Amino acid sequence: MAEQSLVNMSENTGLGKVEIAPEVIEVIAGIAATEVNGLANMRGNFATGVVEKFGKKSHSKGVKVELTENGILVDVYVVLEFGVSIPDVAQKVQANIRQTLKTMTSLDIAEVNVHVVGLQMEKENAEEASE
Repeated sequence: MAEQSLVNMSENTGLGKVEIAPEVIEVIAGIAATEVNGLANMRGNFATGVVEKFGKKSHSKGVKVELTENGILVDVYVVLEFGVSIPDVAQKVQANIRQTLKTMTSLDIAEVNVHVVGLQMEKENAEEASE
């Protein structure tokens, strides 16, 4: 797999150049996604789960960024709350990520793909019913 380079942000101002690492885009997209109501959590891998057990929050969990010839592609892997409208929540996640990245970085994102990988049932109601 080819190493991803930095995103060049600078225009010819004579002050120097500004570059953004793909990891920064992942963190911004992850935080923007978690702001949407109806999203239970983000899907990470085993390593992020172990890191979070030790108290370190992984804001880029469940987000993958690719820099391609066609632009920047963002893939988000989410678990939604049971009972929400999946298309509505997914569209809100896409819109919030796109708007937040545009505001913070002035980057135009080619695609924001939302992958719904699970549903979370309500834990509190299930515990109350068993008592």
